[in-house]
Amino acid sequence: MRSAHHAETVRHAEAELMARLPEGTLMRRAAAGLAAVCADLLGRVYGARVVLLVGSGDNGGDALYAGALLARRGAGVSAVPLAPGRTHPGGLAALTRAGGRVADDPFAVLATADLVLDGITGIGGRGGLRPDAVPLARAARGSDAVIVAVDLPSGTEADSGEVRGEALRADATVTFGTYKPGLLIDPAHTYAGTVRLVDIGLGPYLPDPPPLEALQHQDVARLLPEPSGESDKYRRGVVGIVAGSARYPGAAVLAVAGALRGGAGAVRYVGHAADAVIARFPEALVHSGPPARAGQVQAWVVGPGLGDDPDVVREVLESRVPVLVDADGLRPLDPATVRDRGAPTLLTPHAGEAAALLGVSRGRVEAARLASVRELAARFGATVLLKGSTTLVASPDGSVPVRVNPMGTPWLATAGSGDVLSGLAGSLLAAGLGAADAGAVAAYLHGLAGRDAAGRGVPVTSFEVADAVGGAWGRLRSPG
Repeated sequence: MRSAHHAETVRHAEAELMARLPEGTLMRRAAAGLAAVCADLLGRVYGARVVLLVGSGDNGGDALYAGALLARRGAGVSAVPLAPGRTHPGGLAALTRAGGRVADDPFAVLATADLVLDGITGIGGRGGLRPDAVPLARAARGSDAVIVAVDLPSGTEADSGEVRGEALRADATVTFGTYKPGLLIDPAHTYAGTVRLVDIGLGPYLPDPPPLEALQHQDVARLLPEPSGESDKYRRGVVGIVAGSARYPGAAVLAVAGALRGGAGAVRYVGHAADAVIARFPEALVHSGPPARAGQVQAWVVGPGLGDDPDVVREVLESRVPVLVDADGLRPLDPATVRDRGAPTLLTPHAGEAAALLGVSRGRVEAARLASVRELAARFGATVLLKGSTTLVASPDGSVPVRVNPMGTPWLATAGSGDVLSGLAGSLLAAGLGAADAGAVAAYLHGLAGRDAAGRGVPVTSFEVADAVGGAWGRLRSPG
């Protein structure tokens, strides 16, 4: 599990820990970890040219102390202070004692650097880089140097993952004590490169559960439903799917594919694409409707390719089982109706659909993904899976951490991919997983399947992704 904490929480934890340690211990721990990662990236430290972009905060001090350690190993280290009167005095003294220096010509040293440490702004930074930092950031990015961010790429926001101005894109980020939400959530996530966590001893001082977490392989494996010796198709979970139309029959087929590959004991299909569903999946149980007469289910999925049919959406929401609402089902959605349900509801919008539900622009949702998914969950009293480059799953009352899917891949940006995800998540709801777990596990499996299907290095179809879900399930079940 990768846990992420907000900046203020990290500051409080650091203060508690520092009160129990000799002065400067925490910064030296951070600097040692940072220097070790830099040495690993350089491969050969002796003779390497390292440039430190140093702001006035503690992460500027971290960069200076790490630079001092690299200088002692023979690197040529030059510091570029962005606030000369407020540069960390202890860090600067350590650097000069080790043989490092303050650069006379910042752009000249950046042009020949092998590695640049970005210590311009820390976890408290807001609103992008200051104007005086922009030319240096551009020069660093335009060089051949490896860019390593200290704790967080400068210009990105730690708590929200927002990027509200120019930021310095890193090849790697070394973060301390815990992940910060912005390292896991786009758009800031794309600026972080490979993220490495350095343990500095904050663990006992951080709250549990964290506000945000990313499930890893073993976490998802533990949540996967597994049939017992007495299982039958009903005990494994029957999922009802109301999807497809004369115009979009494929949406129904893909949603059913996702549900069957997701381990459903049976799928009851209701809609106008019964012939297409049966032709592809003869094991599906089809019904002409309405949903209430289709037979017993443990969960419903409604919406993919449905067209304009608010009455059927309303009927499904009146059921007493968990319901997943996607695509066309989201358009007529009334917050009060969803909040009044006595069973869990999982909404799965993409950014455009989320924007329509919130009454904002799509760009605003994409820029502020964490705030958007939390607002949607609170407004509808439902668990919300916000699809996108970093899929987020938020519960309505914040009772569980927001889940970030680390397995996203642009190969899944293809027509019908979301329909597969809906069926997959619906099968997990029917198997008894809670809405947040079902959403998070489905997103992880979906991403893993997308990566597997795209392993050939060629574009994939949504059917190929659906077919790969079974293999992804098996990989999660396999030891190691």
